[in-house]
Amino acid sequence: MASKLDQLREMTTVVADTGDIRAVEKLKPVDCTTNPSIVLKALSTDMFDDAFAEAIKWGKEQGGAKDDVVAAAASRLAIDVGAALVKLVPGRVSTEVDADLSFDTEASVAKAREIIKAYEDRGIGRERILIKLASTWEGIRACEILQKEGIDCNLTLLFSKCQAIACADAGAFLISPFVGRILDWYKKDTGETYTSETDPGVLSVRSIYNYYKANGIKTVVMGASFRNTGEIEGLAGCDRLTISPNLLEELAADEGKLERKLTPDVFEAEDRIEMDEKTFRWMMNEDPMATEKLAEGIRNFAKDLGKLRTLVAEKLDA
Repeated sequence: MASKLDQLREMTTVVADTGDIRAVEKLKPVDCTTNPSIVLKALSTDMFDDAFAEAIKWGKEQGGAKDDVVAAAASRLAIDVGAALVKLVPGRVSTEVDADLSFDTEASVAKAREIIKAYEDRGIGRERILIKLASTWEGIRACEILQKEGIDCNLTLLFSKCQAIACADAGAFLISPFVGRILDWYKKDTGETYTSETDPGVLSVRSIYNYYKANGIKTVVMGASFRNTGEIEGLAGCDRLTISPNLLEELAADEGKLERKLTPDVFEAEDRIEMDEKTFRWMMNEDPMATEKLAEGIRNFAKDLGKLRTLVAEKLDA
């Protein structure tokens, strides 16, 4: 029998959640998705030594305030990682807007345009890139502006249905609900253990998927942040799943039967919800898990972005 990974590929677009060039070459995903943590890890390998040296040389040639030069050089390195991945996958690569802009719509839009231009300057068209934005109200509004400009967006750090509804209303190309981080919160809060059929992260994505299909919403649902293969199997058939290399390897080694759990034309009827800012903020307020995990995710991405900028600053001073 075919491996579970091969079976999954028959029903779901498989995306690699990594900046590891060797893993992407081996596992051959359709798309790749990155974040500040992944970019920082990729740049710690010798594969990007030349890119790092070039970015530092470029930074030293720039004028202006040091903080601005450091931020620009760090962004240049993130594009280096994305550009390397574009060469390896037939689909798209996601590149993230700086986490410290998560509550600034105007600045997020400007940064996204800057990212797209940086790729275009390298001969990589916007049709190969997804701009990642945190699913804050401000990030979702930035997405709405960018989508109208033909810049497709991946709304990340998504933990609740209200976020998913707001993203769909904004015309987001894709959302990334975080399965494993939801599970983490509930395990800590309740002390319970969960199966793939009771996993609150899996159930959250299934609920969002049903809402989208029941209402004819075209936004792609891409489950993310998995803790084990059981969560992945629980979402077999989802539009896309972004999976870390170690879990892809586990699926590739498993030749058991994979049951399809989600089908686009099989859903329960569900009324569309009107989502304005007041409703969004109230629903987030009433969901402590989503509120806490969104804030934590932004903090952690900002921390890794800070580490990258510190590393760049040290190299610039050397």
